[in-house]
Amino acid sequence: MIYCVEDDMNIRELVIYTLNSTGMDAKGFDESSAFWQALEESMPELVLLDIMLPGEDGIAILKKLKTNARTKEIPVIMLTAKGTEYDKVIGLDSGADDYVTKPFGMMELVSRIKAVLRRTGVPVSKDVLSAGSVEVDTKKHQVMVDGREVILTLKEFDLLELLLRNKNSVLSRDQLLTNIWGYDFGGETRTVDVHIRTLRQKLAAKEEIIETIRGVGYRISDKQNIPGGRA
Repeated sequence: MIYCVEDDMNIRELVIYTLNSTGMDAKGFDESSAFWQALEESMPELVLLDIMLPGEDGIAILKKLKTNARTKEIPVIMLTAKGTEYDKVIGLDSGADDYVTKPFGMMELVSRIKAVLRRTGVPVSKDVLSAGSVEVDTKKHQVMVDGREVILTLKEFDLLELLLRNKNSVLSRDQLLTNIWGYDFGGETRTVDVHIRTLRQKLAAKEEIIETIRGVGYRISDKQNIPGGRA
């Protein structure tokens, strides 16, 4: 279980949705009191902690966590709009394991969480994903098609991983845009279509694993399509 303490409801709900959709259980809190109460009932594997919170701020919460024998080993990633070196130093010196500056892409956040969990020895979600002849090793950041390695850009890799982790579910262009490019990305959904097209060209497998759902978005399903039959 991952706890996310973030007072911005839109960001908090998006983070929870993304973590759940990538195989990680998560629970959100908008302020410190509900978070402390939850800690009394169940210990999380990791805490995502915003600095700018109403009442007790994130640095104060972090210091309490790290000075309490019961909670000091819980890894913490700071989420904040503050990006100055001073703020990063304060957070890291207070015991934070990593620091992510807003705005951030959801898949970037997932990768940072997985990296921290690996360092602390906590099991993470499935590392090897596959569909048809396409296999993705998320730990090695490697994509294999019919036994040959395919080099993808970071955004292409993130798109492929997100679709594979949500196999058989349709993800809209807006969902893909938000998760990969960030919740405040000002670009158009056409960006997703362009990256899907180049991703398909690079994969060039004997079966088409990415299905277009007209008017909605994209899906990878257990049933593969023959190249040339894509919508």
